[in-house]
Amino acid sequence: MTVPAAPLRVAIIGSGPSGFYAAEHLQKKLPDVEIDMFDRLPTPYGLVRGGVAPDHPKIKSVTRIYDRIAAHPGFRFLGNVNIGSGIEHDELMAHYDAVIYATGAETDRQLGIPGEALAGSHAATEFVGWYNGHPDYRDRRFDLSATSAVVVGMGNVAMDVARILASSMGELTPTDISQHALDALRAGKVDTIYVLGRRGPAQAAFTNPELKELGELAETDVIVDPREIELDEHSALQLSGGEDRTAEKNLHTLQEFAARKPEGRKRKLVLRFLVSPVEILGGTCVEGVKLVKNRLVRGSGNDLKAEATGETETLPAGLVFRSVGYKGVAVPGVPFDPRAGVIPNVEGRVLAAPGAPEVLRGVYAVGWIKRGPSGVIGTNKPDSVETADRLLEDLASGAITPSPRGKRAEVDQVLRARGVQVVSYADWQKLDALEQAAGKPRGAPREKFTRVPEMLAAIQQREQ
Repeated sequence: MTVPAAPLRVAIIGSGPSGFYAAEHLQKKLPDVEIDMFDRLPTPYGLVRGGVAPDHPKIKSVTRIYDRIAAHPGFRFLGNVNIGSGIEHDELMAHYDAVIYATGAETDRQLGIPGEALAGSHAATEFVGWYNGHPDYRDRRFDLSATSAVVVGMGNVAMDVARILASSMGELTPTDISQHALDALRAGKVDTIYVLGRRGPAQAAFTNPELKELGELAETDVIVDPREIELDEHSALQLSGGEDRTAEKNLHTLQEFAARKPEGRKRKLVLRFLVSPVEILGGTCVEGVKLVKNRLVRGSGNDLKAEATGETETLPAGLVFRSVGYKGVAVPGVPFDPRAGVIPNVEGRVLAAPGAPEVLRGVYAVGWIKRGPSGVIGTNKPDSVETADRLLEDLASGAITPSPRGKRAEVDQVLRARGVQVVSYADWQKLDALEQAAGKPRGAPREKFTRVPEMLAAIQQREQ
């Protein structure tokens, strides 16, 4: 493609994997591209920092790639900037040739059952953010004096929550789990964790490595009722073609768990299938969960749906964590589809409204805010490349045109005028070094800063 006379100026809103992968593709195609990446937090990496489980350091090593992308001479990180208060969408459009939204899915979906608002009933996202030291969740409180907990959902996030609850201190201490969470878990009394799936083992959304990790916990017996993992005719047919290797591996692992004899370990983790919570029981706080047993029926196409049988049971529980999906939130000034929880788009080009034929010139979306909460970290790369390619097509066709828009200092001026303390990538690297040093006493990779004012104060102190 023809390289434009003026460098393309792009703002990327959000510094998680999808934002970095979009930046990387643009850098490869346009070596002189100028990219300003904004994040409302002073720290980059999105869910890699705030969502990946602390005992998964290999997954977090992907940040080395992001560091290389950030080292590009045309790249800037502007952390601690909130879109809508620090700077608005219209102002971004005035200062940049294109804006890419990579804001993810920041909230959770609810169960919609009675008792969900009781004390002790939480979104899994809150717990994950809490033990990962995310500033939004640092001060959440969880009653870990309860002896039993229920995790609703069969995805990888549900597996993470269950595994953290079931892990020993020896397994958690050398990780980057936040100290406040480590202390609370150490004092906690949870010894029974139920994980509930509304459908059968062949429909579970977790990956096989996540499932197998449960069986490797030092102080926990994994319990699976062999009757609940027997395949119905529809699921057996689903697996007979040999195309769903993940489901086959999961079933094999679950059969292995079911064949184990409990060893009387300190904790037990019970995987349940074909059950749905219909009510969270209790007066002012969670005391139990009422379940209905399900059977699988064929829905539209080849989908298998859970249908309630009417047979119920009650599990004792003092904690409930729902993990039934994430949902995006609207960005001020940007079209939003509240039903789907995404910015409406076609292949990343943002639409003027949900279902509208018109696209907004120069506005794009990547990642979960584009397609919904699906896939793993690596899934974001082809997704981001698709959007970046549409942007490059628009550049080639003249739909967007690089133009003199002043200097980056003008964006900085807007932020200074509003009292925003912008955190640069160099500032983040200072925080990174401080966190790594703080983790050494307990043999952990880092001890995170968990409050924004503390982060900003640490940066200012290092500058003095």
